[in-house]
Order: sequence, then structure tokens, then C-alpha cells
Amino acid sequence: MKLKLIVLLFAGFLTATGLVGAQDDTNEIARLKQAVQLVKNLKYQTGEIDLRGGLAKLSVPKEFKYLGPDDAETVLVKLWGNPPSDNKPLGLLMPAGVTPLSSNCWVVTIDYSEDGYVKDNDASKINYDDLLKKMQAGIAENNKERQAHGYPAINLVGWAAPPRYDAAAHKLYWAKQLKFEGEKQDTLNYSIRMLGRKGVLELNAIAGIDQLGEIDRQTPQILGMVDFKEGSRYADFDPKVDKVATYGIAALVAGGVLAGAAKLGFFKLLWVGLIAAKKFVIIGVLAVVAFFKKMFKRDGGSPTA
Repeated sequence: MKLKLIVLLFAGFLTATGLVGAQDDTNEIARLKQAVQLVKNLKYQTGEIDLRGGLAKLSVPKEFKYLGPDDAETVLVKLWGNPPSDNKPLGLLMPAGVTPLSSNCWVVTIDYSEDGYVKDNDASKINYDDLLKKMQAGIAENNKERQAHGYPAINLVGWAAPPRYDAAAHKLYWAKQLKFEGEKQDTLNYSIRMLGRKGVLELNAIAGIDQLGEIDRQTPQILGMVDFKEGSRYADFDPKVDKVATYGIAALVAGGVLAGAAKLGFFKLLWVGLIAAKKFVIIGVLAVVAFFKKMFKRDGGSPTA
């Protein structure tokens, strides 16, 4: 089903159900048309992608597609309603067969934090059950400020997948299950961190909790897509000239809930969660697209988003 057709179907859906008044109807259709146009203007890329002026290389296979910093900002802020961050992401990845308005869309955001060389000598000593409790307490405390800014409270339900650290590759990954106030479905935050000479590449998969299995299967491939270039790798660290980060693996996993909170700042700290909470803020596009896809499938069609 083409995106333009969704606009027409949605207009009829609103009129037939009487869900909104005439003026609201017009406004909502205008917003959806704007969203469709934004999606049409996105410039997808595959193949070899240079990240941050030679810091790292991303190799995008045909099963995925990449959006650069400006287009990633369009998706996260203009389409999904998140507040803009201080720095644009390096880009984002998504499966090849979806768009940001597809009901089954999930994305992997790519960022870089240049806080220095993160020592990993604490990795094998971390009690992740204790760390989870501290993270839950930190998030509960931050809910006061979230709600004061008009955002729903978050409950960190637990690990969807406990942290795993590959000491040889210096790559770390884990998944959190989050519950946002007012949301029926729990949210999955699947995090990948790649340690480098001067900082950390941060990959975050944003999806519904029911997509954990799919993302978990894709993680080895995603891990293989991106890596630091020579000169920026973990092994290139020079203690004589390079800065050492003030935190280790535990604070990296906590995502700023612990000692790193002051470093990240309020909105940066909650950036990933906000993406998930506001993912389909545009007039319920998720439900509408899913509704019409099911209708077309029953009629024997083969809609595409």
C-alpha cells in the first residue's frame, strides 16, 4: 500500500468513524500528508559509509538501509516527535523493507561519545543484578523531572537481555525492557557499544518488546557492519597522549543513571527512551497503517508501506 494511499484511506476512516470534527480532520490529514512528504524526501544509502570524517566505517548490506545525520534527525524529531539533541546522530539503520511510517519499523541509531578511552578492567567484576536495581532507582528519581517537563514516567522492568562483553572485540551489548506510563506495549532498548581509542560508538535499537527475537538475531550482523578505522581503534590507545574516560563499563551500561548522569544531561540521558515513547506520535499512524494493511491482506492484496 503506497503512502499516498494511506492519506486517502485515513481521511475516509476519520470521516466514517466521526472520531474528530471537520477542522481537526483537515489538520490531521495535513499533518499526515506532511509526514508522507518527509518520508519521500529521505535519502537512503547502502554500501560503504564513512562515519564522522573517517572515525569509523559502516558497511550496509542490501538487507538494511542507512540515513545520514540530517535525515536521521528528520525521522527522530520531525516524524517521531522527539526533542532535538545537542548533537545530531551519525545516522541510523533500518531494515530494507520498511519506512519510518511502517507498523513493523525498527531502527538503530548511531552516535559517538568522545569522552576518552574507557577502561574495561571492571567488566568481569560487575554484578548486573545489583546494577539493575541502581538503574531502576535512578530512573524512578528522574521521573520527577520527566513529568515536570510533560513526559510520561518510565519503569525499567528489567533486562530483556543481560549485558555481554566481548573482551577481544571490545564490544558490549545488552537490552532493557521499559514500560512507559500510558503505553500498552513495553518498549525494547537494545544497546550496542563499541570501545575506541578516544570514545565509544553508541548503537541503540529502538523497537517494541515483541521484536526482541528479531533484533537479537540481527545483532551479530549489525556488529559486523561497523568498526573504528585504523588509528581510532581501541588497540591504538596511547597512554602518553590520549585521555582516559572518567567512567568504566558499569556506568556505560547504566547509560548515565549512575555517575555519568551529570555528564549526559537530562534530555541526553533520556534520549533513547523518548524515541521509543514518541515513536508513532503522528496521529496514531501505527494503528492506522496496521488497520489498513490487515484490511488489504484480507482482500487478497499485497500492500507495501
